[in-house]
Amino acid sequence: MSVTQQYLLDTYRAQRLGDTVPPQPGAHDWQVVREWRDRREFRAVLTGRPVHGRTRQALGRWLRLRPRF
Repeated sequence: MSVTQQYLLDTYRAQRLGDTVPPQPGAHDWQVVREWRDRREFRAVLTGRPVHGRTRQALGRWLRLRPRF
């Protein structure tokens, strides 16, 4: 069963039972991504790591250690 079919089935059941209609699939995806990012940044602060620039620092270290021909 696809996500769309499940949503339509849930909507039908909600209407039959008089419940509230569930949110559409994908309606809150960006909110979930933002919350995940905020949690990751918060955990970085708690452990004493920098919040921003970690990827750039890691790439810089990797490029400096790489042998040049």
